[in-house]
Amino acid sequence: MEQSNSTNNRSALYSLITVWFFWGFSAASNGVFIPFCKAHFHLSQFESQLIDFTFYGGYFIGSLVLYFASQISKIDILNKIGYKNAIVIGLLISVAGALLMVPAINAGVFGFILGAFFIIAIGFSLQQTAVNPFIVALGPPETGATRLNLAGGVNNFGSILGPVVVSFLLFGSATSTSNAVVSISSVNNLYYILAGLFLILAIFFWRTNLPKVTSDEKIEQSNKANFPLFIIFIAFCLILAATPLSNATGLSTSYYVYGALFIIIVTLVRSSSAATKHKEGWGAMRYPQLILGMLAIFTYVGVEVTIQSNFGALLETPAFGSISAKDIAPYISLYWGSLMIGRWTGAIGVFDVSKSTRTVLTIVVPFVAFGVVLLANVISNANIAHLAPYGICVIFLIVGFLLGKEKPIRTLSIFGLMGVAFMAIGMLTNGIVATYAFISGGLCCSIMWPSIFALALAGLGKYTSQGSSLLIMMILGGSIIPPVQGILADGSGKLVPGMSGIHFSYIVPLIGFAYLAFFAWKAGAELRKQGIDIDHIEAGAGH
Repeated sequence: MEQSNSTNNRSALYSLITVWFFWGFSAASNGVFIPFCKAHFHLSQFESQLIDFTFYGGYFIGSLVLYFASQISKIDILNKIGYKNAIVIGLLISVAGALLMVPAINAGVFGFILGAFFIIAIGFSLQQTAVNPFIVALGPPETGATRLNLAGGVNNFGSILGPVVVSFLLFGSATSTSNAVVSISSVNNLYYILAGLFLILAIFFWRTNLPKVTSDEKIEQSNKANFPLFIIFIAFCLILAATPLSNATGLSTSYYVYGALFIIIVTLVRSSSAATKHKEGWGAMRYPQLILGMLAIFTYVGVEVTIQSNFGALLETPAFGSISAKDIAPYISLYWGSLMIGRWTGAIGVFDVSKSTRTVLTIVVPFVAFGVVLLANVISNANIAHLAPYGICVIFLIVGFLLGKEKPIRTLSIFGLMGVAFMAIGMLTNGIVATYAFISGGLCCSIMWPSIFALALAGLGKYTSQGSSLLIMMILGGSIIPPVQGILADGSGKLVPGMSGIHFSYIVPLIGFAYLAFFAWKAGAELRKQGIDIDHIEAGAGH
């Protein structure tokens, strides 16, 4: 990267990280908006998860379009547009999507709403693809992770506030005790506000004198990788068309949903096998650790999203207190807050402090972050009586960090196995214990992004940039796995006596955590074969 000598890099950094707040705000808000849509439009659990499907699918499609455009033109399309212009264009696309939500909701057409969500996410995809390298380029490469950690912290504030603010706008308070009825005007106001904020940000960036950042990196051709990516795109479309195909063929929707997941997994596994035998033409996908990492990012994002996306339906069941949609915001906020707790703790590693000081901070920082989560809910007048005891779960996070010692294989293995344990406890119990256990999945997910990236990109050399793009594309997991859990919830009501379908469906994130623990072991073995010193790859804070 070539960097401008501008003295305004620090102010540019603070300007850029504002968009991270809205990514977190919007993604976390889905946890409140999904139950509302399910009740308002009388949706099945699978249909309600199509909100996350289109939202995270927008990230995938946006990245895929940029990838193929760059492959065909043999130039970096984003670099040609300019990172600053790409951010502005992305924000304007999100403005259009937010404004489209108003007629979509007024028309009462759920498909129209999904289309609006998709457009918002396409804008986010372009913003994220541009902002990440922009922030890294605003200073020395060795401190790029520190700047991204700061941006990630802002993202987490958005994640905490999103469910609370959206619940207030829809229901009049974060936790209403009355039988609140959401008016369409309340929903309209929410998206008018979001559109206005996106527009203000677009104007702000357009008028801000940001440093010019360019890249002279030549696009590495990977023709053999194009077909697997196209197959994955077809699998994505298969879920979108699952209901119409079911109506036309008479086959259950579940066949198409499970089939799409199967196609994606098999495609990546077969690609890994083919690329290992004949590396020419595969680009970054010639490395086994990258393809394993693509599946790991797919799984990680899917697990992170599906736990909270289906959580509203779970809390509404009698076994979990029959909590209504209008009262779930504090629990969704606590889930996303759990990711912030872990990421703040993971960020300690970027500071040059003594070993004893680092240990003290590893113990203190998680509880400070937990206090911030509680404070955000107190300010919103939410009742935190049921949230405070969650501090017990934070202790497990601290133990995991102390045992992990900031090494990606060890850290990812520990938190993957902890995730399996928490999901198992949640499935075997009910009430507040199970609620805490499922929310603790956020603690386990919090550190996985950097650990997976560190392992998947290790040893890629000139293919590192292309490998990074392919990993970001696998945010697709947030689009695919929630509907898979939703369809399982709809069809598994009688599999386990005394357990609801939505409760049993949490076996999906349990399996996901198990794969992530496996990935840590398998990627480590592959890297050792390549003579890479694993002990000097460090894990930092997360995405």
